[in-house]
Amino acid sequence: MAIESTDAAAAGTLTLGGDLEVRRLGFGAMRITGSGIWGPPPDPEGAKSVLRRAVELGVDFIDTASSYGPDVSEELIAEALHPYPGGLVIATKGGLTRPGPSQWEADCRPEHLRQSCEGSLRRLRLERIDLYQLHTVDRRVPLEESVGALAELQNEGKIAHIGLSNVNVEQLGRAREIVPVVSVQNRYSIGDRESQPVLEVCELEGIAFIPWFPLAAGGLATDGAIGRVAQEHDASPFQVALAWLLARSPVMLPIPGTSSVEHLEEDIAAAGLRLAQEEFEELSALGA
Repeated sequence: MAIESTDAAAAGTLTLGGDLEVRRLGFGAMRITGSGIWGPPPDPEGAKSVLRRAVELGVDFIDTASSYGPDVSEELIAEALHPYPGGLVIATKGGLTRPGPSQWEADCRPEHLRQSCEGSLRRLRLERIDLYQLHTVDRRVPLEESVGALAELQNEGKIAHIGLSNVNVEQLGRAREIVPVVSVQNRYSIGDRESQPVLEVCELEGIAFIPWFPLAAGGLATDGAIGRVAQEHDASPFQVALAWLLARSPVMLPIPGTSSVEHLEEDIAAAGLRLAQEEFEELSALGA
C-alpha cells in the first residue's frame, strides 16, 4: 500500500487562535543553518531551495527561532520567500541565546524578549509575527514576567498570537492566566511521551501541540514494529513516525526539519500515509 499523496494538504488542517488555519504538517527551519545550529549553512542557496520546495509542497507553517544561527534561519527564510505567499504562517521564538555551536542558554528577561522579537521582525521583514513563542522557561526569571512581556508585544501589534515551548502542565496553566496560549511546542515522538500530560491539556483546550524532535534526529529504531509497518506501506520508518503523530491527535502539528530537498519531500509525503487502527495501536504500545 504505497503513499498516495506528496502534498502537505493531505495532513488536514487545524486553526491557531481562531483565525489562522494551517496544514497539520509544517517545516522546522532549525537545520538549514550551519553545523551545531551555528552560522550559515555550507550551501545557502541549497537551504533556500529547501524552503521554496516546502511551500511548493503545500507547507503553510514554517517554524524558526532567533537562536537558530543565531539569526541565520530567519534571514534565509526572508531571502527565500519574501514577499511571502498569502496564507503562509511564520512562527518564531525568543528566549534562548547562543554562546557557541551546540550551546544554548536561557534569557527570558522582558528586555531580552523585546529585543529578540523586534530583531525577528526586522530579519523576517514582517510588521507582525503570526505566532511568537517563548522558547523556554528561564529559572532565573518568573514565568509571569516573561509571558507578560509577550502580552505587551501583542498589545502593541507586534505579535498576533502567543505560544510556549518546553513547558509542563503547571507552567502552561500559569501562562494561560495571563494571556491566551494558542500553541505548545514540546519534545514528543513515538518513543518519547514525557509531554503526554501537556498534550492532553492541549487536546482539551484546543491548543495546537507542535512536537519537536519528532524523528529523534535519525535515532529512531527502524526494526521491529516500525520497520514492519514501513514495509507494509512501502514507506520509510521516518514517514511512519510522522504518520503516527498525525494520527495521534487532531491538535498535533509536526514540523520535521531538514537541509535536504530529498528528505523534505520524503517527510511531506508522510501526510498521505494512513495507518490502520491495529498499526496505530501497535506503534502506540512502543512508548507505553
